[in-house]
Amino acid sequence: MSGDFFRHQIFTFIKSIVMKKCFYTFICLIIFSFNSKAQTAEDSVKAVINKMFDAMKNADSKSLTECFTDSAILQTVVDRNSNVSIQTDVVKTFADEIGTLQKGDANERITYDVVRVDGALAIAWTPYNFYYKGQFSHCGVDSYQLVRINGAWKIQYLIDTRRKQGCNQ
Repeated sequence: MSGDFFRHQIFTFIKSIVMKKCFYTFICLIIFSFNSKAQTAEDSVKAVINKMFDAMKNADSKSLTECFTDSAILQTVVDRNSNVSIQTDVVKTFADEIGTLQKGDANERITYDVVRVDGALAIAWTPYNFYYKGQFSHCGVDSYQLVRINGAWKIQYLIDTRRKQGCNQ
């Protein structure tokens, strides 16, 4: 009889420990689910822009191309002695040039100043500093127009400025 009583006490003790662990695990799951944020549309827009710069830094022309729509436009505002013009590049040509670099050669460091989303259209404005082979090259601003196609954000239009003065390195 004392053996049954002892087994019952051990069983009750183990059962209470298991129940407490289950209860605390359940509480933790609830707390973490409330604290975790779902990815916002702005986060998704930033993700494709970050993917583009990761691809540039890794000299990965395939991943770089995947960030753009098939009809994307790349342009640069060129200001030479107050004579302003627009230079247009083809995404494939740009991606192929990046693909010839060594990993780490092209390092554009951006900050997100503005990201706005309206349905399947988004804009982003990102000041940047560009480093080539570890040396500061220039700074400016990238302006993006993105479109969500089949649930994925793609860059449709990218125009940038480039300058060597007035940069915050």
